[in-house]
Amino acid sequence: MAAAGGGGSRADNGYGGQQARRRKGPGALATGYLVIYNVVMTAGWLVIAVGLVRAYLAKGSYHSLYYSIEKPLKFFQTGALLEILHCALGIVPSSVVLTAFQVMSRVFLTWAVTHSVKEVQSEDSVLLFVVAWTITEIIRYSFYTFSLLNHLPYLIKWARYTLFIVLYPMGVSGELLTIYAALPYVRQSGLYSISLPNKYNFSFDYYTFLILVMISYIPIFPQLYFHMLHQRRKVLSHTEEHKKSE
Repeated sequence: MAAAGGGGSRADNGYGGQQARRRKGPGALATGYLVIYNVVMTAGWLVIAVGLVRAYLAKGSYHSLYYSIEKPLKFFQTGALLEILHCALGIVPSSVVLTAFQVMSRVFLTWAVTHSVKEVQSEDSVLLFVVAWTITEIIRYSFYTFSLLNHLPYLIKWARYTLFIVLYPMGVSGELLTIYAALPYVRQSGLYSISLPNKYNFSFDYYTFLILVMISYIPIFPQLYFHMLHQRRKVLSHTEEHKKSE
């Protein structure tokens, strides 16, 4: 489930790319809205980045920096849920299911793990995925904004299809380590678990569910990572060929 949450794995959602250019783009009103949305999200993640840097300089340590950016992180990560609506309404030509899977994986980690298990918030692994997410999202939303304006700088395109090589494993490592750190607290508290007997005759073990989420990274992570590597070769090589033909 959450394997899609690592840095750099999100689909292009119809902005940029060769396939997207062959499709009919959104109308003027939808384009204007999408530009505003992506500018706001870029600014939001920049706020998070600045907050991390300021907190680090003030404390002189990278430990427990999560608390300095907790509120904006929750707000802007949850704001990504609108991307599912964009796909459902058809203003962005991307799969609703795939987008929902990718967005919900991060929202899940933000709220159902990091927020719900207070004890893990001071773990260094949280900073690991927060930094990976922050850099990735600043680049991603900038990429979308400039693509919608038909003025995409090569540097942003290169960053979009290159930095994931480091950011994606970094984010996934932070996510896995955070979930792992949460396991003993979830088992001890019985968080979100439902035991029998009850009137619904239904049981749910959140501890086991988190273990299954961690196992899901094994098949999903390599597929997404190699897909992004393939996309990188295709997009950047096409850009180089286009430059040479000019």
